[in-house]
Amino acid sequence: MPLRKNQLEANKLQKRLRRNVGKAVADYNMIEEGDRVMVCLSGGKDSYAMLDILMNLQKNAPVNFELVAVNLDQKQPGFPEHVLPAYLDALDIEYHILEKDTYSIVTSKIPDGKTYCSLCSRLRRGTLYGFAEQIGCTKVALGHHRDDIVETLFLNMFYQGKLKAMPPKLLSDDKKNMLIRPLAYCREADLVALAELRQFPIIPCNLCGSQEGLQRNVVKEMLMAWERQFPGRIDTIFGAIKNVSPSQLADTALFNFTGLQLDREPAAETDNLEVESHIRAINIS
Repeated sequence: MPLRKNQLEANKLQKRLRRNVGKAVADYNMIEEGDRVMVCLSGGKDSYAMLDILMNLQKNAPVNFELVAVNLDQKQPGFPEHVLPAYLDALDIEYHILEKDTYSIVTSKIPDGKTYCSLCSRLRRGTLYGFAEQIGCTKVALGHHRDDIVETLFLNMFYQGKLKAMPPKLLSDDKKNMLIRPLAYCREADLVALAELRQFPIIPCNLCGSQEGLQRNVVKEMLMAWERQFPGRIDTIFGAIKNVSPSQLADTALFNFTGLQLDREPAAETDNLEVESHIRAINIS
């Protein structure tokens, strides 16, 4: 009985993740007919899950598209270079391993005690964008999930004074690359469960992942505490990201506050007659 129950739970998990990814892809038109999608693999649970789910969706999708797995080997000390090639060879999928020593650049440029994430992300993104053009990929897929998006919202509010998060779909500034986040509707807890179920060969990050006191970790702990106290709060916050009312904020670039005008039309005579009739009816009763 326990085995049967575990299998049922595993099936529900996989269906839920496929449904969430399928809905996000449809809502934002992430993947179109003939697309060649670069799936960026870091060796973490999220990117493994993204590739796994997209390969599954590819079999029954209403459009034809290709998947190309790409890993950027940043030359971090101790990085197990054999793990991803062995995993991808078993999947029989086109893949590429890029080698670029961004590790040395980041550690030489960032002072001790400061976080590596911002510079590391820019260097990694630039390299992947250029390679996507080189191999003819029309979309670049990253493994950010719902929790990442909500955490980024609070990071930007608390530390940058900006009300923005991670969009599920983004056109690069030079308009040469389209970035998509197929896991935008997926909970991190579900991705953790899938990684355990699939036994993905996880490669830990020895760069930013090894730093303590990161602002993102502080925000993550805050959100987890909220979720424990008020289950469903993260879902509600994510829903707010999709339900924005510019007129109820204060950004003059998004809403024309200076152009607001009163519109008070004089009451029509018929309206007055209706009011008088209503009053008479009340008095009679």
